[in-house]
Amino acid sequence: MEKKALKIAVIGGGSSYTPEIVEGFINKYNEMPVRELWLVDIEEGRHKLEIVGELAKRMVEKAGLPIDVKLTLNRREAIAGADFVTTQMRVGLLDARRRDEHIPISYGVIGQETTGPGGMLKALRTVPVILDICKDIEELAPNAWMLNFTNPAGIVTEAVLKHSKVRTVGLCNSPINFQKFLARQYGVTEQETLPEFVGINHLHWVTAAYVNGEDKLQEMINGGKDYSATNVTALDWDADFLRSLGAIPTYYLRYFYMTNTMLADMKTSQEKDGTRADVVSRVEAELFELYKDVNLNKKPKQLEKRGGAYYSEAAVNLMHSLYTDRRDIQTLNVRNGGILPFLPEDASIEVNCVVTAQGPIPIPPQRVPEQIKGLMHAVKTYESLTIEAAVSGDRGIALQAMVHHPLVPDVSVAKPMLDEMLQANQAYLPAFFEKK
Repeated sequence: MEKKALKIAVIGGGSSYTPEIVEGFINKYNEMPVRELWLVDIEEGRHKLEIVGELAKRMVEKAGLPIDVKLTLNRREAIAGADFVTTQMRVGLLDARRRDEHIPISYGVIGQETTGPGGMLKALRTVPVILDICKDIEELAPNAWMLNFTNPAGIVTEAVLKHSKVRTVGLCNSPINFQKFLARQYGVTEQETLPEFVGINHLHWVTAAYVNGEDKLQEMINGGKDYSATNVTALDWDADFLRSLGAIPTYYLRYFYMTNTMLADMKTSQEKDGTRADVVSRVEAELFELYKDVNLNKKPKQLEKRGGAYYSEAAVNLMHSLYTDRRDIQTLNVRNGGILPFLPEDASIEVNCVVTAQGPIPIPPQRVPEQIKGLMHAVKTYESLTIEAAVSGDRGIALQAMVHHPLVPDVSVAKPMLDEMLQANQAYLPAFFEKK
């Protein structure tokens, strides 16, 4: 039977990550034929969209495939009739990320893109825009799947689950990175591994690490095996702590378990090279210079420096499984529905799922260590309050979200920090500045 050719819309198509997802569509073309690939951006991103779009066309031409790459600033024409919509946006661009990182550090608080106050402001800017996109999907592509990679992915996915009818799944590159790391450690293929993940986005733990059916978790913990990423400083974990934790924490958990050390490292980095936003600005400038080269017709190796490595492999794998009813296991952000009974049913959680044509089916984890439940619940409370604040524009709810984040010391810090961060983002947060 002939496979249905697909229309895919990439919201944030001018992203430096786009060559990765284009490479994924090219590699999977025989199993998942893409007819139209629409790369969408906004006026401020037009220049980058044109550069990345031309590279995408050269990549497709080199592959000799009939994928029609279209560039547009008209989101609605891209979404109309789409089978999949992927989102990889940054509302406020890198300037907003820089403020998200710099302002909290000035208050002695972790300043990070998705974790803590920075993540909260990114969510406040992003949720209204994503929900607006969802209205277009409901109207113009009601059967489409929306695959969300926009950070903070867990909060954004939960907002869509709570406030729209769009079929959505959130995904992150951290789980696929760990699976590749596990395969490398034991010299096997990824298909021979099965890590179990428990948690919420950027706050998960690996509670089992199967290699050909044998759980290697304790062996990895005892051997000090650790995985990290370019966007989080790889400071060593305390060995006694890891052994008694009985799980391998994601690298983002360093912000919670090693707060003082990470904050000191951030301050040092800020003085020396700037925060991660400053570093990314330099990496992106280098990438777009490469992308401009009319002789370049493949994804450049330098893209791996950008962070987010393998994100598009994760995105294309998910699309492929939804499209072919593959029923493999992937780690995704989905509605809880009682899988983690200590979190609300309508919360977004990050766990292993069987991916079917009807959507992912979350698998109840075998083991959830008692000691991780409290932190997960506290951060989920902050996330749910943040969604409520983003939708309502209510400063009181925003203050509650900020104060109840575990990385914010108390209200005397939270209140002025929130006021300064809202003011710095006024152009993107009109709901917080309307007279009520």
